[in-house]
Amino acid sequence: MSSTIGAHGLVLVATTPPTEIILDLDATDDPVHGAQEGRFFYGYYGHSCYLPLYIFAGENLLCARLRPANRDASVGALEEVERIVAQLRSAWPAVRIVLRADSGFCRDGLITWCETHGVDYVFGLAKNARLIALIEEELAEAAAQCTTTGRRSECLQSAPIRRWTAGRARGASSRRRSSSPRRPTTARASGIHASS
Repeated sequence: MSSTIGAHGLVLVATTPPTEIILDLDATDDPVHGAQEGRFFYGYYGHSCYLPLYIFAGENLLCARLRPANRDASVGALEEVERIVAQLRSAWPAVRIVLRADSGFCRDGLITWCETHGVDYVFGLAKNARLIALIEEELAEAAAQCTTTGRRSECLQSAPIRRWTAGRARGASSRRRSSSPRRPTTARASGIHASS
């Protein structure tokens, strides 16, 4: 049996080294009901709360970081992922690590870190006009399947998406293409049966 205790108490125990570890990142509301320091109203949840960061490997909680709700969901995620990945790799150097999260964590810094450190990732992307235009046919197909079967249906389409970065040029907003290659992207088109 191998085991390692990291700097922040992460205990890794396995009879044989795993071949793959999936790390799930999540931020969710922790409602507050008084005037606690650090509380903020978060419109998505509709109440005052904290916005803790959680990182799981399966059912194992590896990180729970309490944060105020007045910041982006991804704040602090990179530092925690760096720490956890370093501990995992020190115990199991050959393990494949996959980072999985919703669109709140789909940030350039985290993606670039994953790419440069050999960590695979699956991040959601917020729906937008550009992505919808890429999957118009799949959306129509999913809607037709849903109408025919009366069941939810999904169609997938893969497309490389070039990363854009925002920048400032002489006080004016500008957008430029990143020098990084196109990132593979899979879009899921869903058709959901509307109940009468």
